[in-house]
Amino acid sequence: MRAVVLMSGGLDSCVCAGIAKNMGYDLNILFVKYGQKTEKKEEKCVKKIADYFKADLKIINLGFLKDIGGSALTDTIEVTRDDKGIPSTYVPFRNTIFLSLAVAWSEVLNAKAVFYGANSVDFSGYPDCRPEYFKTFQYLIEKGTKKGDIKLMVPLANMSKSEIVKKGIELKLPLEYTWSCYFNNEKACGKCESCKLRIKGFKEANYRDPIEYE
Repeated sequence: MRAVVLMSGGLDSCVCAGIAKNMGYDLNILFVKYGQKTEKKEEKCVKKIADYFKADLKIINLGFLKDIGGSALTDTIEVTRDDKGIPSTYVPFRNTIFLSLAVAWSEVLNAKAVFYGANSVDFSGYPDCRPEYFKTFQYLIEKGTKKGDIKLMVPLANMSKSEIVKKGIELKLPLEYTWSCYFNNEKACGKCESCKLRIKGFKEANYRDPIEYE
């Protein structure tokens, strides 16, 4: 069985890949560079994780997302929330574009699953991390691909961050290779929302986070 795993180099996508591997899938990892502030660090992490899983790795450059802008991850924008609670770290329609690429590659590989490490419990409020989004994208796959038989797998959707950490430990994954910080490339800032969620997860799971913080 083949699967495409959308990989950011973060804790969630690493654990998502580990679950896919544990289910018996041969992994094909997709990493997208889009001008994010931690692009170089993420790429290094993804390469290490791909080597760990002995997975095929495809890296795609989508610089136009930085050109479009509108996100604190690519622009000099203050981190705020709008009236719907969506933070300015949201990159407009990013994950839908990424998932579309993952589905396209799955069609070429004849892979039957796309693994997406989204979480609907301990998350930042992004619209593409909600159950109705997963259901809608699955419908799009079924109607918009040749065979319509690719499954969107979201194994972390209903897990807390501490449960994700515990699963990573249980599967003996190299969590020291993962990176969650939105803004720093050397030592994690410990202050951005992604860092805070990660710190919370390790603390509640009662495990030491293997990465360094400022």
